[in-house]
Amino acid sequence: MAQPNYGFAKRQRELAKKQKKEEKRLRKLAEQGTQPEDGAPGPQDGETVKDVPPQA
Repeated sequence: MAQPNYGFAKRQRELAKKQKKEEKRLRKLAEQGTQPEDGAPGPQDGETVKDVPPQA
């Protein structure tokens, strides 16, 4: 009878954990990108950053 390959199973678990962590990191980056950090409203649809007058 074949013996279980514990090293392979461990490596697969580590890869799954790493992938899940990376997906979570990317999800957090996407959420931060949609929300302005300073609380000010961002540019509206069709506007670019250049179209918004500077705030003094």
